[in-house]
Amino acid sequence: MLIGLTGKNCAGKDAVADVLERHGFERHSLSDAIRAEIKRRGLEMTRDALIRTGNELRAKEGPGTLARRILSMVKTDKAVVVSVRNPDEVVELRKREDFVLVGVDAPVGLRFQRNLERRREQAPTTLARFVADEERENTADPNSQQLDTCLGLADRIIVNDGTKEELKRKVDALLKEVGA
Repeated sequence: MLIGLTGKNCAGKDAVADVLERHGFERHSLSDAIRAEIKRRGLEMTRDALIRTGNELRAKEGPGTLARRILSMVKTDKAVVVSVRNPDEVVELRKREDFVLVGVDAPVGLRFQRNLERRREQAPTTLARFVADEERENTADPNSQQLDTCLGLADRIIVNDGTKEELKRKVDALLKEVGA
């Protein structure tokens, strides 16, 4: 089974992937393909560099390139791919018959609070900037991030608005539902 995770910033995609890893899922992130490219280019690893480089790769190699790059790295029959942000990535991942796209969602105020708790450099420090950054990253450009579109393509949605234990129960229920 291949599970893809999509969702907006700080919704809990990595938290869901953590639970899946404990269930034996091999973990990959589409962002890892971008990070490798940034490293190869000798650039500073920033959120803007990740977005810009991802968009450049999609424009040059096609919008599904990150998914193709990651699929070539999957070594087992149980894997999770985090950070699906473009519909063409979904198209590439759906070439596997065992693929399920899971949207991870949470209220914007809670996601902003998680953003603050991360204490990452260059992270938005106001809700207004957090929302503005998210709107900028959610485009209709085929070579860019299209978060709302990807959420709309999800086969299942997990709302991550509670405790870690509640999230674990939701992921466990999802695995039973999809037969994993």
